Amino acid sequence: LHSAAMIQLHRLNGRDIFVNAELVKFVEANPDTLISLSDGDKLNVRETPAQVAAAVVAYRRYVYQPGLKEGTGE
Repeated sequence: LHSAAMIQLHRLNGRDIFVNAELVKFVEANPDTLISLSDGDKLNVRETPAQVAAAVVAYRRYVYQPGLKEGTGE
C-alpha cells in the first residue's frame, strides 16, 4: 500500500527512508544510486536505479490509474 506520495527505499546503512515520488527528478548510479529531487535535495539509496524507477512507476500507476491491475496493463 502506498502512503500519500511516498515510496519506501533504504539508505546505504539499511535504514528505511520514505521519498516523495512526485519530487524524483532523475536517478543515477555513481556507483551508489543517487536520487536527485526537483527541490535540489540528493539522496543515496541501496536500491538500483531500475528499482527506484519501478517504484516511482508503480506509485504513479496506483495514483493516476487506480483501476489498472498491477503489471497487466489492463
